[in-house]
Amino acid sequence: MNKSSPVEAFINHTTAALRAGTLVRLLVSAPADRTQALERIEGRLVAIKEQPFLSITLRELRRDTTENLPIETASRWLTQQLDGRFRSAVLDTTESHWQFTINSRNKPRLVSHHRPAANAPQRDHDRKKAGVLDETAQPWLQALGLCDESGRVKASMADKYRQLERYLEILRHLARDCAWEPGLPITLADMGCGKGYLTFGVWHLLTQRLGLQAEVIGVEARGELVTKAETIARAIKADSLRFVAGDIASVSFDKLDGLIALHACNTATDQAIKRGVQAGAKLIVVSPCCHQELRPQLGHPSLLAPLLAHGILAERLSEWLTDGLRALRLEQAGYATKVIEFVASEHTPRNLLIAGVRRNQPGDAGKSEDQIRTLKEFFQLDHLASDELAAP
Repeated sequence: MNKSSPVEAFINHTTAALRAGTLVRLLVSAPADRTQALERIEGRLVAIKEQPFLSITLRELRRDTTENLPIETASRWLTQQLDGRFRSAVLDTTESHWQFTINSRNKPRLVSHHRPAANAPQRDHDRKKAGVLDETAQPWLQALGLCDESGRVKASMADKYRQLERYLEILRHLARDCAWEPGLPITLADMGCGKGYLTFGVWHLLTQRLGLQAEVIGVEARGELVTKAETIARAIKADSLRFVAGDIASVSFDKLDGLIALHACNTATDQAIKRGVQAGAKLIVVSPCCHQELRPQLGHPSLLAPLLAHGILAERLSEWLTDGLRALRLEQAGYATKVIEFVASEHTPRNLLIAGVRRNQPGDAGKSEDQIRTLKEFFQLDHLASDELAAP
């Protein structure tokens, strides 16, 4: 008897899960043509007039389209998607997790992981559209105390959950900009991860939703938080997620493809950016906190002196100027940079995000340096921690 190929085996497992009613989620991602609008396809089993269908959602950058396929046609449809159109697929059933990838050498690979037994999700056709945090995120959402046993977000954690959802939606688009290949391993570190809400979320996004071969590492100085997060990661069998004790300066990595730091205090944000730049990370994402360094240096140019006489305005300008200079330093280091409000200010006052994706071709470092010099001279600034990011 001939052994089936990885793609045939994946399709067979999917078909069997559909027929048995054990399918939790199907994800097809990593389009071979990166210029196409379609980013990924998400599938779930639904009941329409008491008949089973594979409901697929085609997710593009600016719109979603849903189609319902009879399960008898699902095998042929999935074959078409994995025959050159997409390079990665993930299948979650109530008992197993399957991951199919095609690497840069066009070699297909199928890996399986057993998962704790889970109930199949509801099959109602009309339901709230799932974001990044779908049913398969429930084990760690519940373990971290964000959701209760029925899967509902706890009232006391609603703001935290909303912040996490928004952060992950932004990271999903940034990951597309990085163009990481599903068959190639990547490593991403979450610096100062605290209890690990974002770390678990990033792991879920990259491995479970985008089908990437990603190792995610949470770095935290408080040992008791590291131990608790590690215990949860092992309990849900998240083999590519781990937590280590350390800080931005001390922790070591064999490689680093992405670095995030949520609410790094004062110049710790600059340390995180510097660490990512020095490691050659493709993606750097920071959310600054506690801007204390620049304010004592801030001069009062005559043009702005009437405004800066008000302390609150001087405080806010110091924050904007600090983060603007950080964004320019990232540009100077070769990154395409965005500054984004990732949560509305009524939910958290610390809502600014600086994201950089390393360009394939270097930018105009001299132009960025001139802009930085002009701003520092105008506001009479001396040395800032972000200056250490300057190209040698």
